[in-house]
Amino acid sequence: MKGKIQLIFLAILLYSCGNEAEKKSQSPLPNIVFIFADDLGYGDLGCFGATDIATPNIDRIAAEGIKFTSFLSASPVCSPSRAGLLTGRMPQRMGINSVFFPESFTGMDPEEITIAEILKDKGYRTSVVGKWHLGHMEKFLPLNQGFDEYFGIPYSNDMESVVYLRGNDVVDFKVDQQYTTKTYTEESLKFIDSAVGNPFFLYLAHNMPHVPIYASPDFQGTSNRGLYGDVIQELDWSVGEVLRKLEEKGILENTLIVFSSDNGPWLVMEDHGGSAGPLREGKQFTFEGGVRVPTVAMWKGKIEPGQVYEDLATQMDWFPTFCKLAGAEIPQDREIDGKDLSPVLFENGRREGDTFLYYMLSSQEGYREGDWKIKRPYEGFAGTRGMKKVDAHDTLLFNLKTDPGETTNLLRENPEKTAQMMRAMELAVKQLGPLPDNKVIRTPADNSHYEYLDQKRKPKDN
Repeated sequence: MKGKIQLIFLAILLYSCGNEAEKKSQSPLPNIVFIFADDLGYGDLGCFGATDIATPNIDRIAAEGIKFTSFLSASPVCSPSRAGLLTGRMPQRMGINSVFFPESFTGMDPEEITIAEILKDKGYRTSVVGKWHLGHMEKFLPLNQGFDEYFGIPYSNDMESVVYLRGNDVVDFKVDQQYTTKTYTEESLKFIDSAVGNPFFLYLAHNMPHVPIYASPDFQGTSNRGLYGDVIQELDWSVGEVLRKLEEKGILENTLIVFSSDNGPWLVMEDHGGSAGPLREGKQFTFEGGVRVPTVAMWKGKIEPGQVYEDLATQMDWFPTFCKLAGAEIPQDREIDGKDLSPVLFENGRREGDTFLYYMLSSQEGYREGDWKIKRPYEGFAGTRGMKKVDAHDTLLFNLKTDPGETTNLLRENPEKTAQMMRAMELAVKQLGPLPDNKVIRTPADNSHYEYLDQKRKPKDN
């Protein structure tokens, strides 16, 4: 009898020890902080070559984590790029080809599955602070797209009737944009304070440096690139405040932080529009300057410091990556275009796949396969107050490895490669299948945007 009792106690002890070991082996779900700039150029950060703008906090993320040098947004304009990020899907699959306006009555379909919905189902607290730009009517707002909390401007800051929303309600009709970056930062820090103890997803989507650009008085005149540089340095300060808060709470080592931009710089805005650095063109065009965006990520103790990833990766890849980190299944009832970046982030590996279809609005304009990129002929654009002049061109073929600035057309020297790339592009478009009609319905009132922009594009430097 005594022997049986001892065996029972031994079994209980072994079970308890095993259970504790299992608990210890299970890492807590990581927090995710995704910081999104608006119209930030490839040449506007220190870690991407800027010498006239100081960005020590963003540079820290690159130094202590990974820098992506060939990271592509889903689109060269705002709303489609954000839809691609949040769903992992090409925006054309959703009929989101253009930009939503305050006069628009459409938005991203609530039937789309966002990363916030995926993470919320896994126990995450979810918040978006800043620019939404995927529809401002209630059924399209963040609280109906998987976010527990929302504070920010629901569209671009150059559009009429700029307001702050909290949840679904307007809380401020008179927004002083000098303080928007600081306000968003304060809201983000409050969320982190309140969320500690649970895994959380913070999507901090700044309105800056989209025109009209503003910096708070503390940052005006601090850079060597005028007001635009001041704006970027304040964004960098914001990143530093988030990093400090994570350190203060003792959770930096369990948090993945990503910093990126929705598309390239708005070059027609001249000194208020940023720089694409060595890349060609900017926002609204499918040359690399419009689609390739500065992107860095860190997770202390998980991502090996100082990595540089030079191969193709896309904004849509974060959706399956975050699913993997949260232990969530990727939806099987729809096409997900992004690829899991875990091998790149944590294993010094490579992303699956090396192809990309370039779209501007609903126009399919180019294709990338590995280091090669082909662009269809373009009739040119004469230029307007909202979009710069670009010359016409015939079919173009570039090797982006040796010519990231797309300066040398290799078509004549590579007829076989040109033919192969054309065939591959046509096949990729065919495999994409029929696409829905454009859901971004523009109205005559949309033209008022440009009158407003003319008045506000260059606010007085204080």
